[in-house]
Amino acid sequence: MTATDHEELTRWLRAGTTRQSLATRARVVLLSSEGMNGYAIALKLGISRPTVYKWRSGYQKLGLAGLQDQRRTGRPRTMRQAKAKEILRLTTDRIPHEATHWSIRLMAAYAGVSTWQVRQVWKATDLRPHRLKTFKISNDPQFADKVIDVVGLYMNPPTNAMVLSVDEKTQIQALNRTQPMLPLRPGQIERRTHDYTRHGTASLYAAMDISTGQVIGRVTQRHRAKEFIDFLRQVEREVPEHLDLHLILDNSSTHKTKEVEQFLAKRPRIVLHFTPTSASWLNAVESWFGQLTRRSLQRGVFTSVAALRDELHRYIQSHNERSAKPFVWTKSAQSILDSVERVKDSRRQ
Repeated sequence: MTATDHEELTRWLRAGTTRQSLATRARVVLLSSEGMNGYAIALKLGISRPTVYKWRSGYQKLGLAGLQDQRRTGRPRTMRQAKAKEILRLTTDRIPHEATHWSIRLMAAYAGVSTWQVRQVWKATDLRPHRLKTFKISNDPQFADKVIDVVGLYMNPPTNAMVLSVDEKTQIQALNRTQPMLPLRPGQIERRTHDYTRHGTASLYAAMDISTGQVIGRVTQRHRAKEFIDFLRQVEREVPEHLDLHLILDNSSTHKTKEVEQFLAKRPRIVLHFTPTSASWLNAVESWFGQLTRRSLQRGVFTSVAALRDELHRYIQSHNERSAKPFVWTKSAQSILDSVERVKDSRRQ
């Protein structure tokens, strides 16, 4: 072995990016250069003797190049263009009798090709039959105006004002499992019974400050205009008087009653901005409700409505103290309107 080869093999072993297989081959050659026989090398490295002989022979014939993986011989797998088009047609135009959507094995059987070929066609055309997303196009006649209004508040909030994203999570159930949980342990995931006992429900009103991400919350027994007005009073108390209040909220009937209109008529500092119908994704506080469900309610155990109420207050306080951050909206109103038009055009085709 030349000094240059010895130095290069040693560098392979020191490099953290070297593949484990290539490092093993380097060790085989280095140990052989030290006079160690094949049996001893195999025993030391935990590999078979044929493997030792293979890479030692490769180095003897080709030098360092003999330690690299060689290109395999044989005719590469090919697919006729007509067959690829057939796979595309079946994927997009037909539904298999055995299922509601295509799998790789089903498509391979129908098209008479290998699963590898199906994967290649789907990968090249970005087809993912196993994935499913939900959508609903708003039929609100004022859709464009409302989108422009709400997105404008997110991206260019008015001065001397606070923008709050408001919504309510109704009928939150206080659920208790019928048996104690089995805790998380090494080699065992946390387990709980599939059945539960209901102990009542509560509703949560929440207003998220866009500039800070902090949340004002109120837990109620019922979900009516009266509770909504009480929540607005709480928001008023907690926000400095010199700031106007711009509230982004959905089209719930409790937000538009005569009592609410009379309440707002006496408070010009509060301005309501309604999202389009069927467009809850435009309300920022919805993402916070998702976090609340995942981090607190989904695995929570509540023996009473009072326990549920305490947990909701605890989570809001913890969020405001530790994880609140400004809400940043990046998509312009025009890009949203253009996306909706593209979806409508695809439905017409």
